[in-house]
Amino acid sequence: METRAPFVIVGAFVLAAIAAVFGFIYWLHNTGGLGQRVTYHVQFEGSVPGLLVGAGVLFNGIRVGEVSDLGLAPDDPRRVNATISVSSATPVRADTKVGLEFQGLTGVPVIALEGGTAKANSGPVPTLIAEQGTGQSMTQAARDALRRVDSVLAENSGPLKDTIANFKVFSEGLSRNTAKLDGIVAGLERMTGATTPPPKITYDLRAVQNPGAPGKTINVQWAIPEPTAVAMLETQRFLFQPAQEYPGFSEAMWADALPKLIQARLIESFENYDLAHAPLRMADIGQTDFQLLIDVRRFRIAVDPTPAAEIGLSARIVDKNGMVVASRLFEESEKFDKVEPPAAVTAFDVAFGRLAKNMIAWTAQAL
Repeated sequence: METRAPFVIVGAFVLAAIAAVFGFIYWLHNTGGLGQRVTYHVQFEGSVPGLLVGAGVLFNGIRVGEVSDLGLAPDDPRRVNATISVSSATPVRADTKVGLEFQGLTGVPVIALEGGTAKANSGPVPTLIAEQGTGQSMTQAARDALRRVDSVLAENSGPLKDTIANFKVFSEGLSRNTAKLDGIVAGLERMTGATTPPPKITYDLRAVQNPGAPGKTINVQWAIPEPTAVAMLETQRFLFQPAQEYPGFSEAMWADALPKLIQARLIESFENYDLAHAPLRMADIGQTDFQLLIDVRRFRIAVDPTPAAEIGLSARIVDKNGMVVASRLFEESEKFDKVEPPAAVTAFDVAFGRLAKNMIAWTAQAL
C-alpha cells in the first residue's frame, strides 16, 4: 500500500514559513532592533577611499545606521553623493559635522556624524555637507606631511650642512683636548672639595696548605654544596659583634660572599689533603653518594673584651637517601691585637686553618 503525501499540509506549512519570514523582516525594520529610519543625503568634496554601500554610520562613536546608496555627482566629477539611513532617534542637525573615519587595523571606512545645534534642514530629504578633506586617508595625510618635511629640508639644505660641519669641528676639537678637559674637571673637583672615594681592598681566606698525610682514604663520591646562612652572612663585608663601624673596614671586603668563600676554601683544603678523592660541587655532578652540608653560624669579629676572629660552622654528612650519617658543630676563634683589616684577616686564616683540619679528620673518619 503506497503512502500518500499530505500535499495540502506541506503547502500550508511552506506558506506559513514564508509569511513568518516576511513578518520577521518587517518587525526588525520597523518595530524591532532597527526601528524607524530617516534618510539623509551627504555630499563629499573629493574622494571617499574604500567607502561602500552598507558601511556603518556613527554618531558620536555610536553606530546608528548604514550607507544605503553611493554614487558620483553628475554635475561635478569632484563630488561624491551618499545616502545614509539612520535611526529616527538620532539627533541629526543642519550643522552636524560629517567626516570619514578609518577603523581597525584594516582601515575600514565609516561615515562619522558629530554634534550640531540647529534644527534640521527643511525639505523631504535633508542634505548634509561633509567638511573639506574628509576623504583624505591617514596614509595620504602621512604622505603629505612627509612631502612638506622634505620641502622644508630642501629649502634649508645649506644651513643644515653648515650646522653638521660645525658639529664635526666641535667634536674634533673635544677629541684633541681631552687631556685638558680632564685637567679642568679635576681642578673643579679640587675647588669644590669633591674627593674620589678610596678604592676597595679585597681580602681572601686562606685554605689549609698542609693538612697532613691522609690517615684514611675517602673511597666514595661526595660533594660539598654551597653552605647555607642567614641573610646577614650573605655578604662580602666584615661583620662585627657588637655591630658598629670601624676605621679602615669600610674599604675592606672579602673576595666573595661568605658562604661561597667558605665552600671554595673547604674544597681546596680537602684537595690538599687527598686530591684524588676530593669533594665536588653539586653543580659538577648530578648525584653523589654523600654530601657534606655546611651551615654558617658565625663569621665575625668579636670586639669585647679582646678583638678575636670567630668562626662557627655546623656540619652534617647526608647519604643519597637523605639520611644523616654524622653531624658536628665546629667552632674556632683567634685573638689579635689591633682592630684593622690585615690583623683581622690573619686571625681568620689561623682560626679557619684549625677548623678545616678538624673537619677533614672528622669527615675522613665518618666516610
